[in-house]
Amino acid sequence: MIDKFRAKFVEESLDNVHDLEEALLLLENDKSDKEIIERIFRAMHSLKGGGAMFGFNDLSEFTHHLETVFDWVRNNKLVVTDDLISLTFNAIDQIKHFLQVGDLTEESEKKDLEIITRKVQQFVSKPSEISSSPEQTISSEVKVETDDSKSFFIQFKPHRNILQNGTNPLFLLDDLHALGEAVVLYNGSKVPELDQLDPQECFIFWDVILNTSEPINEIQDVFIFVEDECDLEITEIFSGNIIHHPVLIDLIDKAKKGEQALSSNLLKSVSWSGEKKAGSGEKKKAQLKEHKISSIRVASTKIDELVNLVSELVTIQAQLNLYAENNGEPQIISLSENIQKLSRQLRDNAFEISLIPLQNDLMRFQRLVRDLSKELNKEIDFIIEGGDIELDKNIIEHLTDPLLHMIRNCVDHGIEMPDERIKKGKSPKGTIIFKAYYEGASVIIKVIDDGKGIDPEFILNKAISKGLIDEGVELTKSEIFDLVFMSGFSTKDNVSDLSGRGVGMDVVKRKIGEIRGEVSIDSEPDKGTTITLELPLTLSIIDGLLVTIAKSQYVIPISSIEKIFPLEIEDQKNIFNNVITMDGEQFPIVELRGVFNEEKSEAKQHIIQVKYENKKVGIVVDEVIGEYQTVVKPLGRLLRNQDIISGASIMGDGTISMVVDTNRLIHYHWSQKLHKH
Repeated sequence: MIDKFRAKFVEESLDNVHDLEEALLLLENDKSDKEIIERIFRAMHSLKGGGAMFGFNDLSEFTHHLETVFDWVRNNKLVVTDDLISLTFNAIDQIKHFLQVGDLTEESEKKDLEIITRKVQQFVSKPSEISSSPEQTISSEVKVETDDSKSFFIQFKPHRNILQNGTNPLFLLDDLHALGEAVVLYNGSKVPELDQLDPQECFIFWDVILNTSEPINEIQDVFIFVEDECDLEITEIFSGNIIHHPVLIDLIDKAKKGEQALSSNLLKSVSWSGEKKAGSGEKKKAQLKEHKISSIRVASTKIDELVNLVSELVTIQAQLNLYAENNGEPQIISLSENIQKLSRQLRDNAFEISLIPLQNDLMRFQRLVRDLSKELNKEIDFIIEGGDIELDKNIIEHLTDPLLHMIRNCVDHGIEMPDERIKKGKSPKGTIIFKAYYEGASVIIKVIDDGKGIDPEFILNKAISKGLIDEGVELTKSEIFDLVFMSGFSTKDNVSDLSGRGVGMDVVKRKIGEIRGEVSIDSEPDKGTTITLELPLTLSIIDGLLVTIAKSQYVIPISSIEKIFPLEIEDQKNIFNNVITMDGEQFPIVELRGVFNEEKSEAKQHIIQVKYENKKVGIVVDEVIGEYQTVVKPLGRLLRNQDIISGASIMGDGTISMVVDTNRLIHYHWSQKLHKH
């Protein structure tokens, strides 16, 4: 059971770490933003408390030192510097390691931890780093201010099952002591006789008098993980410190003897020798209010299982639809149509659940740009547009490594050194833009830099010298840039630790191809480079158009279709050099019979006009059967490397239809024609 809660803690802590990194990047741009500093402190506080609760002792102790540093920062005892931010990023990497392995056992890791811990501790002992004014000096030891402190009465009543999720209530009391000066009274009146005592249940509760200068939300944060497992009251009783007041000492003695129980009403009714009492409206109770849960955390395996079940349902619905058409009974047909509507709604809902925003992954890209730019002594702004775009989680999983490689190339190869940029009349600070947006049923991602760009002639000559193409071949600009994706191509002669090993962009293209995406490059020397990815929204189910070629059936994604034209026998004579004019519009065509090595048809056919880059291209098929909700299954090992088919679908009658990737089809067809010439 405890392993389950530890796993949940790790998952939630990784969210906290993600929030920490995001906040640090923002703090780097505005080092005095109080809200961001508070956000960082609270994230560290949660990590520290949760770490102690779930047995991550090294994590808890290490984060405690970080929390102390940022407590100084938020209380204006320490200023934020570039060194502090860099050290905190290194500390976050250490926290990630703790979450991965738990407490350290290797001696080398323990020594590394000692080094970074010492660096963190030095920040609260350096006079030069302390922000002070002529009216205020800060000693090297943190002292609690009492002039603006308040006294609180806290009643903490854990539920009996609180121990079963790994919570140790004593750690929470320790955290209260860390906020200021506290007196804790134990109450064991509910503890049963020994023979009725269950050691896995909690029967005691505590009354606490706390004096602190921290706001009430800091006290509430101590109990943030146990809100559902306790009854909690937090009441401000005085403006000032009454911990050592004789009247309070007397009341505590009576409570210990069982003569009089402590309560907020009792403590607020006492006259404290003229000390200011808290207003009657200042009582705060950390009790859960009724609220609707806006989101839940679900294991990704459960979502995968849901999508698979929906996919199977769609396949069975196709079988029912076929049966209804063949049977012809009105009730069966009506029932089939209703089930089809429901399965479509269920399909859409299931895939919305499986979509996650790109923003979740963008933090590592920002961190990469920051770390590499400092390592290379380059100044770079990383701008994100469209981070809220959502994609299938399986696509994002395959997308992360290619994007990391592309952005690393931009930093290493693309953006010039500041002095070189100034000579070119540019700003010394380079810019990398990550832009994402929807286009039809696809998502377009562009990585744009304003660096040195790529010279097409240089690419061409490099490809010829490596024997990748023959000398004298005429290529368009886009075809030249496509050479960058060929295996073994590299524009860098010297191998760098960052990139340039000759196995980069071909791997990027292959990885993007595995998720049915396309990648292209455009560049202008000294102006910059744009890498464009076109990706499907989802991999599993698409709306397709079922067509036939000879005796075989194929599915063309509806998202790529513009129009459908009938191609009469006499119209076939108007095709010249694979170009036809329909409805006053001229466009090139690809005959699927030729692509699949079938004999030329002498009968009526159809032209399906699809989008390809910025053009319209016609695909000639024999018959159009109709719209089909397609469950796309991956191809087997033998067909995985072909260039035209992206998957296969099981039809209602049990036959197989291949799913045509129109972009790859057209690209493959035109490249084959080019090689023939």
